Amino acid sequence: MHFAQALPLQSGASLREYSLSYETYGTLNADRSNAVLVCHALNASHHVAGVYAGQAKSEGWWDNMIGPGKALDTNTFFVIGVNNLGSCFGSTGPMHTNPDSGQIYGADFPVVTVEDWVDAQARLLDALGIQTLAAVMGGSLGGMQALSWTLQYPDRVRHAVVVASAPNLTAENIAFNEVARRAIVTDPDFHGGHFYAQGTVPKRGLRIARMIGHITYLSDDVMNEKFGRQLRETVLDSASGYRYSTQEVEFQIESYLRYQGDKFAEYFDANTYLLITRALDYFDPARRYGGDLSQALARASCKFLLVSFTTDWRFSPKRSREIVKALLDNKRDVSYAEIDAPHGHDAFLLDDPRYMGVVSSYFDSVSKTLGATA
Repeated sequence: MHFAQALPLQSGASLREYSLSYETYGTLNADRSNAVLVCHALNASHHVAGVYAGQAKSEGWWDNMIGPGKALDTNTFFVIGVNNLGSCFGSTGPMHTNPDSGQIYGADFPVVTVEDWVDAQARLLDALGIQTLAAVMGGSLGGMQALSWTLQYPDRVRHAVVVASAPNLTAENIAFNEVARRAIVTDPDFHGGHFYAQGTVPKRGLRIARMIGHITYLSDDVMNEKFGRQLRETVLDSASGYRYSTQEVEFQIESYLRYQGDKFAEYFDANTYLLITRALDYFDPARRYGGDLSQALARASCKFLLVSFTTDWRFSPKRSREIVKALLDNKRDVSYAEIDAPHGHDAFLLDDPRYMGVVSSYFDSVSKTLGATA
């Protein structure tokens, strides 16, 4: 969907015109009360569920969660996935042409924030004729967007489902993001963000950025169980099992990380990575309230479900409990589930039956209120 009206941004800049890619699943009911907005995390998109006809391995990134008869049941709900501004999967971003200059945006694409994404999503809902959401839902960075929806448009949200998220990033998280960004901007093929004009792609930097990120998404237990200290068969050619090389990929975990990095570098845009990790860093609704999260969340009026995972050290349960406490301080209706799962941050994308059961039960209760006043 194209938007000709300029979008003012938190930075003070604006996008004169832009497009948003989106997908919908299910059917909007007669009184338009069954819409659920699903917000995506860093490297995902608007393709949240289902498959593309004739395309192998095209499952939506949350296909295990969303669909007919699934936890978020599209037989009941009208689900909307929107690709965020600045992304590289269809919505206007650094790879598109700047209408003011006629040149590819590249590094000149303006800084975007979680709040900017929510404003853009609200305009899309306006165009679709949806005034009130039955729920807004997201995991990780998507959970931050869901939380921001309840503060920016409290009268338009009846329920918020915030999974494996946080009210802001810790210094450690910001540090990981910065190391990944430095890997990209110091790649000789980056060319100050204008690599498109040079016909290059900073794949080395993207590979390293993805490898760093992937380490933080997994738990120590999962990495040990899946890889341990296993050596690749091709290096088992000496008495010790090692080649003692500084260049060879000897351990299975090394091979796995390089595979993930190579795959990521083939499809993700470097400038998009910089933009989205910066949006993560900037998100902090309590900042304007002197760090008082309870005061910041006083605007929220909807009901909440929060879910965290015990081995998620990047968005730990402690951070979800901070949100729960702040909401309870404001006497809001909050359900909270802390799932004992071994998968680290990636658990929010996986099929833990307790996790799916919690979400399914919550949406069953939401379905009973469709058409009613929140």
